[in-house]
Amino acid sequence: MANIRILCVDDHYLIREGIIRILALHEGVSVVAEGSTGEEAVEQFLRHRPDVTLMDLQMPRMSGLQAIMKIREASPGARVIVLTMNDLDESIHRAMRAGAVGYVMKDSVPEDLIHVIREAHAGRHAIPPALDARLAARAAQPTVTAREIQILELVATGMRNKEIGGKLSISDETVRVHLKSIFLKFNVHDRTAALTEALSRGIVHLRGKDGPM
Repeated sequence: MANIRILCVDDHYLIREGIIRILALHEGVSVVAEGSTGEEAVEQFLRHRPDVTLMDLQMPRMSGLQAIMKIREASPGARVIVLTMNDLDESIHRAMRAGAVGYVMKDSVPEDLIHVIREAHAGRHAIPPALDARLAARAAQPTVTAREIQILELVATGMRNKEIGGKLSISDETVRVHLKSIFLKFNVHDRTAALTEALSRGIVHLRGKDGPM
């Protein structure tokens, strides 16, 4: 059986170490590098060129999603598996659009993780059927633009329209236009409902002092 070389990236040391220990118990896979940030993920990928990368999404500074995009820019054939506690539809959708080929929950059993790694290494997409169905449903929904996501993230900090406009160097009228577009896409009528919907879908995340929570 060919050895599958793994890069494991997670900002929580105990989780990362646990994954590495689990993989060490299985033949045919070996961890050749690890990282705790998006920047380290890109650096270690370029240095070691692993067969499969396990990538957490929620990390400070450069997110896992941004790291996936940078890795895929450097190596379009890179096989990245998202490893996360977050099963929100928007997170899945954005990760797959960024080029991830698999998605595994951190509370999955080790055999499921190994199966997804082998599927990804073989060039196949490895997404559980239930998640695949949700992806199809998400694809039918209106897409929230990058600017709208920026505005929602600032709404989450408590900023008003004028403050958001100043932060983004746009007029508060332009902010209102974007918010109206968001309300329409979410089928809501106010900022609070829009933010609640964005949080429930995983479009934005509440932030702690060290980054996304």
